[in-house]
Amino acid sequence: MTNQIKTEIFEEKAVLVGLITPDQSEERTREYLDELAFLADTAGATPDKLFFQKIDYPNPKTFVGPGKLEEIKEYIEKNEIGLVIFDDELSPKQLRNIEAELKVLILDRTSLILDIFAKRAQTANAKTQVELAQLQYMLPRLTRLWTHLERQRGGIGMRGPGEAQIETDRRIILNKISLLKQNLKDIDKQMATQRKNRGKMVRVALVGYTNVGKSTMMNMLSKSDVFAENKLFATLDTTVRKVIIDNLPFLLSDTVGFIRKLPHNLIESFKSTLDEVREADLLIHVVDISHPNFEEQFEVVNQTLKEIDPREKPMILVFNKIDAFTYTPKDEDDLTPVKRENYSLDDLKKTWMAKLNDNCIFVSVREKQNIDTLKDMIYERVKAIHIERYPYNDFLFQKYDEQIEE
Repeated sequence: MTNQIKTEIFEEKAVLVGLITPDQSEERTREYLDELAFLADTAGATPDKLFFQKIDYPNPKTFVGPGKLEEIKEYIEKNEIGLVIFDDELSPKQLRNIEAELKVLILDRTSLILDIFAKRAQTANAKTQVELAQLQYMLPRLTRLWTHLERQRGGIGMRGPGEAQIETDRRIILNKISLLKQNLKDIDKQMATQRKNRGKMVRVALVGYTNVGKSTMMNMLSKSDVFAENKLFATLDTTVRKVIIDNLPFLLSDTVGFIRKLPHNLIESFKSTLDEVREADLLIHVVDISHPNFEEQFEVVNQTLKEIDPREKPMILVFNKIDAFTYTPKDEDDLTPVKRENYSLDDLKKTWMAKLNDNCIFVSVREKQNIDTLKDMIYERVKAIHIERYPYNDFLFQKYDEQIEE
């Protein structure tokens, strides 16, 4: 079992920091900080205040300008804040300078996500993948945080005459990274064997942004009990279940949720988990239609899928949580352009269904709205893939369908 590297976040009050730039409006920055606040809450911290700064580009030394950093310092000293979280990845130089000035724990978006993954990891596979990503992230940011690792290797004979402690720590971490990569290669082989042993059944993978209801949909379709809650990254390890709709069996997998700026090291280290996406015959992309920024989440997932596997795959787009969808009707006298928040659900249905024809559906898994239609859609897609793979079975499906109609 691997030794997890965890940031100590125990009901810590935190302030969150984001930038308003020419490429990122104030409205978008607030949306991103709202998501960062959700991440902080998932990690166990309590968001206390949001700080914004309008700036052309991040300060290369301290991310925000000197005046804003001083403002943050005064606030955390006055209110006994022990944690500051930045919405973008900090360079090693920025991290050192900010820590020296604020003298509290500093996290960026990447390290916060890594902490949540470490907290959520349950199996040896997930823990190994998370630890590898953490070490790769921390290696260029070494200070004296890693001297405790020396004890794991015995310490004696590890440092040459006059060798700096930081170089010792760097060598220890590089050795651990090498060992973890080898462990993951072994895990990859085991999981590849497991996938091979499942035979030639059609594989369907649930994909989507984190917290859109994939695990709840998995439970509904497979009649299983996959862990699901209103937290980010509730699922890390891919769960695979055999599902039968009418007479047709297939394998359904629930994968880790994606998120904006998902650390590249996580994508790399979670290769064995994401192989379920690569090897899927059909993707079910679940979108939270009630989220005010669902279209960007949709694009984030599509971009991440291209990074995982550039090949085009058949896909069903499922807009979930229609029971929670709300909008503000536009006043007839208002001559300003119609915004996203003014679109009704019917407007969105017409827009997306026109784009995707019969590969798009709107449902509520929680309220079981339109679920039978979703099952019929999945059945038809899986059947088409099955028949293409086993042409002889086309006759059997025709006979079965005739019996159903009778």
